[in-house]
Amino acid sequence: MNIYLPLKLLIALLLFCLSFVAQAQNETPKDSISNQELKEVVVAQNKKTFTNTNGNIKVDVANSVYNSIPNPVDLLSKLPNVQVSADRESISIVGKGNPLIYIDNQKVGMNDLNALSVDDIKTIEIIQNPSSKYEAEGRAVILITRKLSRKDGFKTNVSETASFKKNYNNYLGLNSSFKKNKLEWKANFNYNKLQPWENHSIAYQIPQANIVSDYDVSAVTYRKEYIFGGGLFYKINEEDYFSVNVNGRRRNDTFDINTFTFNKNHNEENNVYTFSDNSSSKNFINSFVNYSKKIKAIDTKLFVGLQGSNFNQDLWSLVQNNFNETELELSQNRNQKFDVDVFSCRIDLEKKFKNEWNWEYGGLYSSAKSKSDYDVFDYDKNENTTFDYHFKEANSAVYTQLSGKIKKVDFSVGLRLENTNVSAKYSTDNAFLIDKNYTNLFPKAQLSFTIDSTKSLSVDYAKSISRPNYSSLSMIATYINPYFIYGSNINLGPTYIDVISTVFQYHDKSVKLTLYQNKNPTYQDFIFDDQNNVLTFTEKNFRKESGYNIEFTLPFTYKFWTNMNSLIFATNKIEDDAAAFNSSKTYLYYYSNNTFKLPKDFTFVLSFWGATKQKEGVFERNAKLIFDLSLAKSFGKNWTCTLNYNDIFKNTIYSERFTINTISSRARYLVDANEVSITLRYSFGKIKESEFKEKSVNENENRIR
Repeated sequence: MNIYLPLKLLIALLLFCLSFVAQAQNETPKDSISNQELKEVVVAQNKKTFTNTNGNIKVDVANSVYNSIPNPVDLLSKLPNVQVSADRESISIVGKGNPLIYIDNQKVGMNDLNALSVDDIKTIEIIQNPSSKYEAEGRAVILITRKLSRKDGFKTNVSETASFKKNYNNYLGLNSSFKKNKLEWKANFNYNKLQPWENHSIAYQIPQANIVSDYDVSAVTYRKEYIFGGGLFYKINEEDYFSVNVNGRRRNDTFDINTFTFNKNHNEENNVYTFSDNSSSKNFINSFVNYSKKIKAIDTKLFVGLQGSNFNQDLWSLVQNNFNETELELSQNRNQKFDVDVFSCRIDLEKKFKNEWNWEYGGLYSSAKSKSDYDVFDYDKNENTTFDYHFKEANSAVYTQLSGKIKKVDFSVGLRLENTNVSAKYSTDNAFLIDKNYTNLFPKAQLSFTIDSTKSLSVDYAKSISRPNYSSLSMIATYINPYFIYGSNINLGPTYIDVISTVFQYHDKSVKLTLYQNKNPTYQDFIFDDQNNVLTFTEKNFRKESGYNIEFTLPFTYKFWTNMNSLIFATNKIEDDAAAFNSSKTYLYYYSNNTFKLPKDFTFVLSFWGATKQKEGVFERNAKLIFDLSLAKSFGKNWTCTLNYNDIFKNTIYSERFTINTISSRARYLVDANEVSITLRYSFGKIKESEFKEKSVNENENRIR
């Protein structure tokens, strides 16, 4: 790895920034004293990019360099404690697992997140101890709050991002808003032309079949992506509002996959080159309807939310194999389709008492229906395999939450009751392959003790659940080579999680201790078909996972330098009867963001995160250290320019070792994260100077606690 170029760039940028600081300190204003009449005094306060409250971190996206990042997944990957998977299909919080994702008042998924315009985001909050008002699924919440205008007028932002990774990528965005009296509408459109690169390799051994094999696969995708959205917000009066939002994403991919495989079965050795021609389309649309009203007769605030979404995917592949440098021969023609419809509605009521106690209660209903169509023709066997698989899931929940204060003790206690009904079958069968109905109680409690004006101590307990996503429960499979496929597991069940934690906060700094135990966690699994000598890489429910975290959140500010640090000492132990247990050792996750506010409207950001080697019982993962740089400049009121240099040392590499069902594997994933990008943003419009004479929309007003 050549580190000299990134080091030189880093040193040059630091010297560049320091020169501005020196210049600012040496400059003396020519007209420091004036007899002109003072017409107006403006008190300005720099907004902090990060704030910390009891370990919950809030990020100001709209007023920071983060608003130049072209997509929300990349934005989240730059935040403390947030980890994005190598395939960019899931997000986790260090020590917490997969979080719930909320946009304003509604729970969303990865597709909703990808369909959101970054220019529409105001703040992102990482909530580590969500209350009973949130779904019981997940130990943490990522709450995204969108912008609402305070002043009448219209504003339009046009942005262009040129991104240089292994290949050139281009992002073009348009975001517009209009506000008149009580009515506001917003619209956005993004067109992205991308060429992502992917590479991973797996080496494995199957002792019972005397097989040793490894493969290396890479792909370059040519992708056209359209992201669109629109919404209307109507402020009925001081307490009531109505809003409608629609967003969507259309994506078309064409990509070749090249795989080189070595396979030794007893004394027979084969070197296979697999080439597949692929095309894929992924379409997603989502709509929200929200209504909030203050019922004055009973002094209760009512919120009603409706949400409907659809996601569909078509994947076509034509696979050819070349054994031992002979010639390519057709192997399979694969046509697969997946479609899912999700509907949910929720009712939340909130009543505040004179003693400052707060009672929240409500209910939720959601349903999902998915269909997997599988059509594969095998040229070697001259046979066609087809089936349709149907899946249904319904969730209903009720909750109650009471919070308040007794002397110096703040408390919050809640209980959530959830029922889940799951069924699945082939269209040609009458009998159900899956038929589950289960009901669970999820208690939550929090006590917070105020020691003095600068110190507090809180204790939390929570029981939660984590359910597999819908695509994991489908019949979709990916062909890698004649000996290896990626599959799914329709029998995956939920994971049950018990957590107790305590947080000590001093000013804006905090230390947190968390103990947890997970029953039936979901991790990778191998299934070997000894009749066809094919290994399937899938997922299964492991027996147990347990551990503890010690987390330090340490913000720091000195003049023009703002620093946010997060340190987590984590011990995680994963166990299963079918997996080989190695050892479990404490590892360190660290994150640091350094923002320098410089003269002449320059902002320089140096951030880095990493983790030491992880040994988690069954799994062993590599150490990582990732550096990112940003330099932003404002030109007047209309133009901004941001230069980003991500993963400057090309260290975004994931490796993993584990043994299950006596099959041992070593995997390595290379992520196309090394990037130089430049973003130009132009804003125009007419905003009235006088602010609308109603209360400003409080960003926490509609927040689900």
